[in-house]
Formats: sequence, structure tokens, C-alpha cells
Amino acid sequence: QVQLVESGGGLVQPGGSLRLSCAASGTIFSINTMGWYRQPPGKERELVAAIRSDDSTNYADSVKGRFTISRDSAKNTVYLQMNSLKPEDTAVYYCYAVLKITGANYYTYWGQGTQVTVSS
Repeated sequence: QVQLVESGGGLVQPGGSLRLSCAASGTIFSINTMGWYRQPPGKERELVAAIRSDDSTNYADSVKGRFTISRDSAKNTVYLQMNSLKPEDTAVYYCYAVLKITGANYYTYWGQGTQVTVSS
């Protein structure tokens, strides 16, 4: 049984900042990757940022230089620091984790989503 719980979403003004967090709980053998997708209203879901177990990262071009992803491995938690927010960042943000609950296969798990709205 694995659960990803997200928090930190809300309403901010353009140019403002938010920090999202996502904590994985349950019996977890290991985590390979954690990250964030987002889905703006009426648009496709896209990868925002991801961080792997070796701390390598990747970002969507649209957020590079503004967003920073980090992780606390001891707490099985991933964070997304979002600065210089723009209205086009408005979306539901979904945390995901690629992890093992046994020593065998990796599976992808998803959080419930958290709303981020950037508006004056």
C-alpha cells in the first residue's frame, strides 16, 4: 500500500512563489524517480520536473530557471519550488513516484493533484 500526498498549492499573483511538496508513505523498498506533471485546463498533461536517485534532474523548457526540484530521501518527499510564476503556470499539478514495494519491479504511483492558480 503506497500513497502520495501533495500539498502547497493555492492562488498566487504573477511573479510570486509557491512550494509544492509530495510525501510517499507505505511500505517502500526503494524510490528511483520522483517528479511532477501538470495539466492546464483543456490541455495535455506535461512533465514539469523530475529528480532521480542520483540527484540528476530534468525540467520542461517552460520552467527552466524558475522552478527547482529537490528531494529528501529520508522522508520519501519531493519538493517543487516555483518562483517567478506566470499565469500560464496555472494547472493541476500531479506528483508521481517510480518505486518498488518489493525488491523486484518498479511501478509508477500518482498523487491526487493540487491546484495552482496564478492570477492578479
